[in-house]
Amino acid sequence: MAIVEPIRDKKIIENIQDFLRKTKLRDYVLFCMGVNSGLRISDILSLDVADVKNKNYLKLCEKKTGKYKIVPLNKKLKNILDIYTRNRALNEPLFLTKYKNRMDRITAYRIINNACKKINLEINIGTHTLRKTFGYHFYKKYKDVAMLQKILNHSTPRITMTYIGINDEEVWNCCEKFIL
Repeated sequence: MAIVEPIRDKKIIENIQDFLRKTKLRDYVLFCMGVNSGLRISDILSLDVADVKNKNYLKLCEKKTGKYKIVPLNKKLKNILDIYTRNRALNEPLFLTKYKNRMDRITAYRIINNACKKINLEINIGTHTLRKTFGYHFYKKYKDVAMLQKILNHSTPRITMTYIGINDEEVWNCCEKFIL
């Protein structure tokens, strides 16, 4: 199985969001939740409308680790969740299929993969791409691996750096530009 990559180019992220926004609001919200929260797809898909409606943060128990977690919702997420949850019952799953069932990770994968194909993105894509994309851009903006390690719930900074795809080429480019 290939290791999935983060989407490193912000313009590509915007193109995917534009495509999904025009295609289906649910799919746009799913993508935005992933790249703006850093949550695993299993935790995103387990959310109900009541978990996000009129909230400033999410409270959840991570499916993978069993650890309790509070995740702040940024302004963008709050706005799109307000629109998306308008007129929705509090007890229903946040992400429903056309058959009104809770979305599963295979459906989420198909949505993400299809959107990436439509904009001709040729990297290894998976549902985990969303979480890795969050991590990559968080690190690029704040350069705080310790904070990102805590957010992603990793045991070491090395795991975090490998996870977000800080690769040899990027290290090489930084070293070439570093002059004292």
